[in-house]
Amino acid sequence: MPRVCHFTGRKTSSGRTYTHRGKAKYLGGVGTKVTGKTKRKFRPNIQTVTCVIDGKPTRVKASAKAIKMGLVVKPLKRKYAYRPDEDGG
Repeated sequence: MPRVCHFTGRKTSSGRTYTHRGKAKYLGGVGTKVTGKTKRKFRPNIQTVTCVIDGKPTRVKASAKAIKMGLVVKPLKRKYAYRPDEDGG
């Protein structure tokens, strides 16, 4: 299963990390120079959670942002034995 959020579609994206040398001009130097560029990955905070989808508890991958936003509806932790009274009271 890929590292993709079921609710928001967040997934791993790529970018670069830059290595600099030199002193910044505002600190009295002659400026910084880029000496290296390396590929890197930005990974979302993906959690495996049990949530209710179409009335059934299902395990899916969801981002932490989706959980915080309330998009994930978690099932009840316990099913208590409950029988309503026959007399209606």
